[in-house]
Order: sequence, then structure tokens, then C-alpha cells
Amino acid sequence: MIEFRIIDANFNRAREALRVMEEYARFVLDDAGLTAAIKETRHALADCARGFEAAQSGADTSPPTRGGATPLLGSRDIVGDVGLKIATEREYQRSDAATVVVAAGKRLSEALRVIEEYGKIIDPAFAATIETIRYQGYELERRLALTTQARQRFGGVRLYVLLTEELCRGGWFETAEAALRGGADCLQLREEKLSDRQLLDRAKRLVNLCREHEAMLIINDRPDVAAASSAHGVHLGQEDLPVSAVRRIVPVTCVIGVSTHNIEQVRSAAVQVPDYIAIGPMFDSPTKPQVHIAGPAMLAEARKLTSLPLVAIGGIMEAKAATVLAAAPCCLCVCQAVIAQTDVEAATRRLRDLVNRAAKAAQCPPTEAKRT
Repeated sequence: MIEFRIIDANFNRAREALRVMEEYARFVLDDAGLTAAIKETRHALADCARGFEAAQSGADTSPPTRGGATPLLGSRDIVGDVGLKIATEREYQRSDAATVVVAAGKRLSEALRVIEEYGKIIDPAFAATIETIRYQGYELERRLALTTQARQRFGGVRLYVLLTEELCRGGWFETAEAALRGGADCLQLREEKLSDRQLLDRAKRLVNLCREHEAMLIINDRPDVAAASSAHGVHLGQEDLPVSAVRRIVPVTCVIGVSTHNIEQVRSAAVQVPDYIAIGPMFDSPTKPQVHIAGPAMLAEARKLTSLPLVAIGGIMEAKAATVLAAAPCCLCVCQAVIAQTDVEAATRRLRDLVNRAAKAAQCPPTEAKRT
């Protein structure tokens, strides 16, 4: 049956594409959660193929194929395949690992669609199962693309400062300037008491200031203000709009971060694929008291689940910063450790030195890290 030959070829393409995607998640992204999700889909596809072959073998009343081959394998004809040597120049052009995995994702969806359509001729229930796997493939493609994007957009941020006027020792704008001079590469505007217009005006001033220093400005809780001010991103709490909804509101270039306070929230956030996941509080924080203290241990656990950029937040003062940075590679997010200090620039610079040393140590082999 000619449909068997088509289905066999596309099962091979789909399995190969999933393996390429899995290896990227495993070895390039070093993302355990995403690797496991792709592996589960790959095994689901293999189970589906075995079930299909078993059903067709039982229904086949013709003499057994050579060597007891299954219907799909028996239909394979590499020598007689007229399309075997037809290729375009573009098929052999890949600029980097990211383009390899993008091509694999497209190949997966195309192969599964072919299996589904020709499968309808043979077994509609089988085709429906393939449809489910096809949608899983779309989701995996999305997660791979957004994870790669997040690492590119936010992965280089090391020191993130929360800016709240009532906690500043000096003026809020002067404090922001000093933090940026000291090495902060991201500010978050967190003001819950300002009117919408005041918040927007302040955001616009800070956007211009951050651009002068090649830094980011994130707006807390307000995707509308982030979009209206042309800020670089928005930070969401657990009670705010979901990431998928915010992506419909803000420009495609807008960074989206999500707060998490326990490991289940981290798992949920990883599936949503924001540009970073904030984990906290690391320690008890007078500015935002929490019943549950996540602590550095949860930061370390989160790093095992996802390769998305992590932001450690909550109660981090200079004396405790090294403990946090030792738990897992992350961006350090501070508030009073910078904005409540007499010399904001100097306090920022000391923290910047800490995160730079931690980042350098994380990139070294263990023996080199020990010698430094």
C-alpha cells in the first residue's frame, strides 16, 4: 500500500526532527525540563508507530513480507525513491545551532501533518492521535524558540536594581543615575502609589536614562505602562496576567519576567517561557514580607529544572550576596542594598564586582575556579 510508504518516510523524518530538538535542549540549552518534554513526545510518537504497525499487521491478510518485516518497513524502497537525490542548496546551509533546531521544528510539523492526512485513509483514530502529537510539537517548537530568545535578550543581565522612591536615601532620579554609573544593567520601576500618568511620566524619563547607559528598564506589574513608555520589559507577579496574555499587549521586543515563590510555580513559569524567572525571597525582606522564604536552596533547585535566566530576589544585602551567587548562576536583584545606601554608586559597584567574579568562576572548569 502506497500510503504505508509515505507514512514510514514521515515517521522517520518526525523521529529524526525530535531527536535534533532534544539534543539542542540537552546539550546547547542544558535544559532538563525541556529535554524531558521533548523525550516524552518522541517516545509517544514511537509508541504510536508501534501501535499502528501492530494493528496493520493484524489486519493484513497478504503473505508475510520478507524476513517478517512490518508493513511500514516492508513498504520502504530507498533504491526506488525518485526524491532521494532531489535537494536544494538551502538544505545544506545552517549558520548556527539555533537555525538547526528551527529547521527541525518545521520538519517535525510537516512530517506529522503528512502522517495525519494519509493516516485518515487507513485509520481515523490513528490520525487523531497524530494530530495530538502534532500540537505537542508546535508547543515544543515554541518553548525552544522562546527559551533561546530569553537567553539572548536577558541572559547577559547580572545586576538588577529595584527602584522605589520611598526607599531611596536621595532623589529617585539621582539614585537611578548613580546605580547605572555603578554598573547596574537593569532597573525595575516599582511604584504602587503613583497615579497612572505620574507612573508613565517617570517611566519615560527612566527609559531615556537607561538607554544612555545601555541598560534595561522593567516596569513592575503594568504591561500597559511598559508598552506606552517603550520600556524594555515588564515584571509580573503570580496574580498578574499570564505571560501569554501579556505577549499580546506588549511589543515583541518586550522582555517579560515572572515572580515565583515555590518550585511548582517555577515549573509552571518554565512552561509559559518568560524571558526570566525571578525566585524569592532569598531572605526575609522588610520591603515585601513573605510567609515562605524560598532561599538559595530553591534557586539551586530551579536551575536544575530550566535554563531560562534566573533572577534571585528578596532581602539580598551585600553581606549575603555571595551566598546567593554560590547557589546557582543567576542575576542578582537588590533594592535597599543599593538605593538606601549613602553612596549608591559605590554600593552598586561592589555588588557588580561580586556578580562579575561569580560569572567568571561559573565559566571556568572546576580546577581553574578553585585556583582563582
